[in-house]
Amino acid sequence: MKIDDISAFVAVVRNQSVSAAAEALGLTQSAITRRVQNLEHALGVELLDRSVKPPKPSAMGRQVFDQCGKVLQEVDRLRSLVQADHAPTGLFRIGVIQTIGDVVLLDTLKKLNRAFEGLHTEVSSGWGSQLVERVANAEIDAAVALFPATKVLPEGLTGRALGRIELVVVAQKDSMQKRSYKLRDIFGTGWVLNPDGCGFRAGLARALAEQGLSFKINLETFGTDLQLGLAANGVGLGLMPRPILERSRHRSQLDIVNVSDFKPVLDIWLVQPLQPGPVQHAIDFFAEAVQHAFAESPLKIVAR
Repeated sequence: MKIDDISAFVAVVRNQSVSAAAEALGLTQSAITRRVQNLEHALGVELLDRSVKPPKPSAMGRQVFDQCGKVLQEVDRLRSLVQADHAPTGLFRIGVIQTIGDVVLLDTLKKLNRAFEGLHTEVSSGWGSQLVERVANAEIDAAVALFPATKVLPEGLTGRALGRIELVVVAQKDSMQKRSYKLRDIFGTGWVLNPDGCGFRAGLARALAEQGLSFKINLETFGTDLQLGLAANGVGLGLMPRPILERSRHRSQLDIVNVSDFKPVLDIWLVQPLQPGPVQHAIDFFAEAVQHAFAESPLKIVAR
């Protein structure tokens, strides 16, 4: 049996077609077919039911598929053992939510390029839950996102908290002059937030729903700078990580609204596979850069 033949069979089952498996592995369909046949010949059993289209794993094929996944995991561990002390080379795929990326990406990518000359870094953006799913599907190597401390990760992934970050409600300067408010006092003002899918927005929606309050969106748009600018112009209330606010060019035009019954705090998570392979050094480097960038904020995150 050859590892390449095992990989081809696993790819066919996971992608549910020979053509998709070929695309995933960068091979021709005939090469995939030949490798699966090689594995079947080595085992002396048919692994795919070819009477249906696309072919599906037979009863024995499903059992072999489960075992093949474990074999490939062990092969990855062996490679990681050998490569652990070497600087990573090739492609490093990192996912970062925009809120974190706005603070760390420019400087961190420069440092990565200097530290690992043979490494090419690709950055993906998206909601935190989307990035975690991409890590689970091996589409990216790691992700940095904001989640509650109680976040449960999919099987096969591990996460570590790089710190905690406070979210603050912001309003146009001098528009809300009381020293303290409750959600009930301000919910009717309306909000400027990210579109649906944002964790900040979901947390606010839950807090309002728990008090039986309506969720009024004045405007939804991407981009922290744009949201803060709109809030500064009185379009609505904003909800923003405090370090982002403190770095913003709109800071002098905004006030932080003290909402006594809404004090959201989120963890900055680094999510990666249990066995990340040779890019572990790059993942650790990126994680340290995130910690350092937010620790330098005028109002520090709380280390954990």
